[in-house]
Amino acid sequence: MNRQFRFEIQDSSQTGLARRTVQDIAAKIGMAEAEAGKVAIAVNELGSNLIKHGKGGELLVRALDSSEGGGLEILALDRGAGMADMASSMRDGFSTAGTMGTGLGSLSRLASVFDVFSAPGKGTVVCTRFASGKPNGVAAGMTMGAVCLPKPGEEECGDDWTFTRQDRRHMLMVADGLGHGPDAHKAARVAVDVAQKKGAQDPASVLDDIHAASRATRGAAVSVCAIEHSIGVCRFAGIGNVSCAVVAGDRARFFASHAGIIGHSVRKIQEFSAPWPAGALLVMHSDGLATQWNLAAYPGLASRHPGVIAGVLFRDFTRGRDDVTVVVARDEKPAAQQQVGEAA
Repeated sequence: MNRQFRFEIQDSSQTGLARRTVQDIAAKIGMAEAEAGKVAIAVNELGSNLIKHGKGGELLVRALDSSEGGGLEILALDRGAGMADMASSMRDGFSTAGTMGTGLGSLSRLASVFDVFSAPGKGTVVCTRFASGKPNGVAAGMTMGAVCLPKPGEEECGDDWTFTRQDRRHMLMVADGLGHGPDAHKAARVAVDVAQKKGAQDPASVLDDIHAASRATRGAAVSVCAIEHSIGVCRFAGIGNVSCAVVAGDRARFFASHAGIIGHSVRKIQEFSAPWPAGALLVMHSDGLATQWNLAAYPGLASRHPGVIAGVLFRDFTRGRDDVTVVVARDEKPAAQQQVGEAA
């Protein structure tokens, strides 16, 4: 999908750099001046909150393509003390740092999508999205959230992801190119190109086509998931270390991938399936994210916007030494449109 930018925020000068970069991105994607102004305010507010309340943190910024409604998404992540009383923190005039206390309340009014997860001792993750002409947050019937970043020190990410929609069916794919850098990026892009063209097929057939198209690349680990909404089933096929789980309630069902390298050594492509109940979450990630995550350890998180969930998983489980991708999807309205900012 679109490139994501990562900004470490420890002081106001870093917030200023992030704001200027994000304004450039907004201009490049043709965002209206009024919306671009809101984005600049949001970066200032989020950066200020990271410094004052989170003891520093980071901002993740990505342009949303047309399939996600267009616009910009900004995630703010910190490992600070967290907020015990979210309702009060959202109220204008409330502050724990001697400031005017207008940050979160103003952000919720500026953004087209706003959601937050915070808990004492577990820090805070804020997701904001700003539209560029179409409603944000719901990707053709599903709500998506994603983090896709290169290994520290690399410019190009060796991971990539995509999704397609046909009638009442969504296909999602995550690819992890072997190694990292430009060659890994090329391998992942081949997988994306094939998945976008072949998304109407079953997962095993899509994976087989990606394998055939990837022979000239260094290869990749790839997982393909199809959510069949009409029959309430999630279908999966994978080769290599790209994890996929259906989370329903407090339980997560992980699918099994076969060993091998797409484009080079594949012995068997096999499809598995699992129930897809109402309100379920799909979580897919490359091996740049540790597998020990458990959403049940974060009470209330599973009901948040998928962008918030992806941000929490990245913040707490990224290995920090590889490309990393985590994609979260749900086939319902964003939590931000139902009950914004419920604390754990």
